[in-house]
Amino acid sequence: MPEKIYTYESEEIKVTWDKVKCIHAEKCVHGLPGVFNIDENPWIQPGKATADEVVKVIERCPTGALQYTCKDGGKNESIPTENELHLVQDGPVYLKGNLHIKNLDGETIARETRAAFCRCGKSSNKPFCDNSHIDAGFKAGTDYNPERLLIEETDDTGGELSVTVFPNAPFVLEGNYTLHGSDQVVSTKKKMSFCRCGASSNKPFCDGTHKKVGFNSEE
Repeated sequence: MPEKIYTYESEEIKVTWDKVKCIHAEKCVHGLPGVFNIDENPWIQPGKATADEVVKVIERCPTGALQYTCKDGGKNESIPTENELHLVQDGPVYLKGNLHIKNLDGETIARETRAAFCRCGKSSNKPFCDNSHIDAGFKAGTDYNPERLLIEETDDTGGELSVTVFPNAPFVLEGNYTLHGSDQVVSTKKKMSFCRCGASSNKPFCDGTHKKVGFNSEE
């Protein structure tokens, strides 16, 4: 899907919004409604707050749809020192950290600090979420089996996190990360495959069901 990126500027900061990656998590409109207001045109007016205030809210955007560049040598977003995954009830998985997203050939798809990955298998912007889970009636909790990860538990949750997107198959994590569920929080370095087809009986992990259901990541 082609990018649709819009730019909004003040004297202190330039803000970009990727319409395709935005899933309306609303961290921005609740965090700083004077700047992010869908009832105004333009809906982002960064001059209505300090650059520091805008930065704090943008860095809460879980999809990476909002980005910023501070002018005159101001602070820009740093790479997080910890890699985290947060499971969303009946929705995507949020990834935050030093993310190197690549394909099976090792070619870089993106280097991000924040991303929302599709779990329902219906997104037209795979591997990223586009809210298709809503119309699809996707159901997935935030619980998981921690035993899968505890065998390689670690206190180190930083460094580059490799996110390899396999065609018609799961995405695979390699590196240190913490997986947050409803009641479980496990920090691990376990190489793990995460379901993208939406049909695994062991969500969020892959169980091979994508082969049975004929998951096509290009659709």
